[in-house]
Amino acid sequence: MSQEHPLVTDFLNYLRFERHFSPHTGKCYAADLFQFGQYLLGGPEAAARVSLPTRGTPQSAFAAARPGMSGGTAVAVAPAQTTQEVAVLRDKLLKADSNQIRSFLTFLHEREYSKATAARKLATLRSFYKFLMRKSMITTNPVAAIRTPKQEKRLPKFLDIEQVRKLLSTPDDTTLLGARDRAMLETLYSTGVRVSELVALNVEDVDTPGECLRIRGKGRKERLTPIGPTALRAIRKYLDMRMTDPRSTTFDKSALYVNKHGQRLSTRSVRRKLDKYLLVCGLDPSISPHTLRHTFATHMLNNGADLRSVQELLGHQSISTTQVYTHLTTQQLKRDYDNSHPRA
Repeated sequence: MSQEHPLVTDFLNYLRFERHFSPHTGKCYAADLFQFGQYLLGGPEAAARVSLPTRGTPQSAFAAARPGMSGGTAVAVAPAQTTQEVAVLRDKLLKADSNQIRSFLTFLHEREYSKATAARKLATLRSFYKFLMRKSMITTNPVAAIRTPKQEKRLPKFLDIEQVRKLLSTPDDTTLLGARDRAMLETLYSTGVRVSELVALNVEDVDTPGECLRIRGKGRKERLTPIGPTALRAIRKYLDMRMTDPRSTTFDKSALYVNKHGQRLSTRSVRRKLDKYLLVCGLDPSISPHTLRHTFATHMLNNGADLRSVQELLGHQSISTTQVYTHLTTQQLKRDYDNSHPRA
């Protein structure tokens, strides 16, 4: 019979209820810990056999997220583990040292995991062992002396103004679903919100007179963000059409964006809709909803917005996260220089 693993259960509950991590992040942390646990138990061969989840895929290992991450208690379940196996794994996790952590990172490198993935797994272990230190379950942190691997700097992809116009004009807003999709895309570009924040919006979060939205961001932090009149008109048109739809009495009254069955739209559905419009208008199919967030930030900075203001609008906790966009604006400055300076 499967056993709950107390260490990981407590850690996932901490992420869920105290740190307010998203369900997907909880799944990733659970899967990373499961792979590390398998490495401690059986070495590289055991860790290599671990099949890690992709977004939206349930994970059966350390529970990947049955994590009551959707509301209940986070339960970490190791499949078919005996009481003795659970005790052995607990002992190995508590006694892991920095050499074993470094050996695990070497394993990831040899298996050609990307530097970004290795850094995320190390971040999981760093958070886990800080949690154990806080609980006084260990006296030394094995991750404390280990530096995060240096990562390649990848500049975010963004659209130019003409591409944005092309995309936003593609949905047919004479139909209810088309009007919804136009309003969604306008909202993403006008505000730079994350797609998870978009689908969490309620009708009452739209302040039309004040031209702003109330956003519930990461860690349950709320912020107000301005929204342009074009996006507000698109939202208003969609809501007016929704109210006159014969099925509107069965729709979720609180959710701003609902699917064809009247239920709150999912992040996956937003991605599918975007993929559809990218195909119709002939834009790069690798563009994602997050690309519109990058586009928002880049266009703001290119047109003179202050970096701190963009940080607040994006809901970034650290200014360093926002600074990646300065590389993009520097490229624009260089192009302007090359095109304008007589001696360039």
